Amino acid sequence: QVQLVESGGGLVQPGGSLRLSCAASGMSFSAYTMAWYRQAPGIARELVARITAGGSTDYVDSVKGRFTISRDNAKNTVYLEMNSLKPEDTAVYYCYAYTIGPWSRRLDYWGQGTQVSVSS
Repeated sequence: QVQLVESGGGLVQPGGSLRLSCAASGMSFSAYTMAWYRQAPGIARELVARITAGGSTDYVDSVKGRFTISRDNAKNTVYLEMNSLKPEDTAVYYCYAYTIGPWSRRLDYWGQGTQVSVSS
């Protein structure tokens, strides 16, 4: 079955950096758009960044210039490099994968999430 396993979260001081990884298995990784979402307490889950199968990327305005999403299809892994972290970046970060499968059916999967905390 499909699994998305995130890693790399933790506690970091404001201005610091973290790199999140999401290792995928049980799927044709290169065919999927991969994305990172985040959810802070009491706030709806929001899209942070995504990268298409073709490598196009886009970001929520609040992270542009600070976060970079990338993928390594040989390793079935997507990354989120986070720099200049701010306290408002504190959230659980989730990996998300989706594609259009047979009969135009949307196939999508979520990881279990990894906590990122930015605090002094």
